[in-house]
Amino acid sequence: MRKLTYFIACGIDGFIGDPKGDATSTYQYVAGEYLEYLKAEYPETIAAHAWPVLGVDPDSPNRHFDTVIQGMNSYRLGLDIGVTSPYAHMREIVATRSLAESPDPNVELIADDLIGRVRELKAEDSPLDIWLCGGSTIAGELIDEIDELIIKTYPQVFGSGMPMFGAGFEPRDFELGTVRAFDNGVLVRTYTRKR
Repeated sequence: MRKLTYFIACGIDGFIGDPKGDATSTYQYVAGEYLEYLKAEYPETIAAHAWPVLGVDPDSPNRHFDTVIQGMNSYRLGLDIGVTSPYAHMREIVATRSLAESPDPNVELIADDLIGRVRELKAEDSPLDIWLCGGSTIAGELIDEIDELIIKTYPQVFGSGMPMFGAGFEPRDFELGTVRAFDNGVLVRTYTRKR
């Protein structure tokens, strides 16, 4: 069975952005050794329109994920600059009730039963997994479906903002896997859900 991986960036205090989800202050850290790591290990998680700017090889194969799920706030970041399919190299699913029609043939909209759709995706026969891109609301809705967390922690404190999970208090246990520190202060930790 395929895994649902929440591959997410946050500040030291666990917020993924300001109250509206803006995390542009962290973009300064996507450089050097850390950028090379992302390009080599997770090229599919870099939006296709940024590939030429960041030097991503357009023939890079998807290494971990063939499907991306995101909420409307995350998807809107691309829409606001005219990008209707930011991850055209994957199957894209956007959880939204505000869009009635998809602006791109590669983007599937889902308004109801997101958990059921994720379970269908997990049951598919594929060597690659499913990436939960964000944001907080759908991460909270899918928290019990998440099998793995890959948390990219940037060396900033936001003070307040959008939490990693928009969910009520209920402890859930994960086991620490790999930890990698980069020369610019970024830390990447992997956790697996304890069953």
